[in-house]
Amino acid sequence: MGMYHRHGVQSTAAIAGHPLHHMLIVFPVAFLIGALGTDVAFLATQDAFWAQASYWLLIAGIVTALVAAVPGLIDFVTIDRVRNVWVSWAHMVANLVVVALALINVGVRLDDPAAGVQGWGIWLSGIQTVLLLFSGWLGGELAYRYGIGAIRDYSPKAEQFHVEVDRSDVAESYGRRRGSGSL
Repeated sequence: MGMYHRHGVQSTAAIAGHPLHHMLIVFPVAFLIGALGTDVAFLATQDAFWAQASYWLLIAGIVTALVAAVPGLIDFVTIDRVRNVWVSWAHMVANLVVVALALINVGVRLDDPAAGVQGWGIWLSGIQTVLLLFSGWLGGELAYRYGIGAIRDYSPKAEQFHVEVDRSDVAESYGRRRGSGSL
């Protein structure tokens, strides 16, 4: 079970206190949003390279999404607080829909990636990107609002790295007086 702290709950799928799901989600996000970018590049240039790149980005996105889902599912199953928050359910369902859309998207492009982009492919990439952004926002809510896996360390060891920086010179360069919010 997740270890509860004053400011959140520790991830059960973690290495040295660092939650694995948070580390791994960057890959499917980059690959799946990148597929939309390469779809747009294909439509703009008609260069088959971009259609092929989209196809492989979708496959990489699906594979890495499934890998990132494993620690997310471990946290979901082992931490009561996660299952008790509607945001986690919406996050999980949205991610499953994104993977399903990406699978359909790959299927549309299977025989001819260029024809797939011009048909349903671009629309599927757009919908999965919007849904992925929404799901990412929900994941951020889980981490930073509900404290799932993102725990601020208030120990004296962590405080040694906290530094206050005087940036009054920047304010002055913009014609602001120190402490004033106006120009």
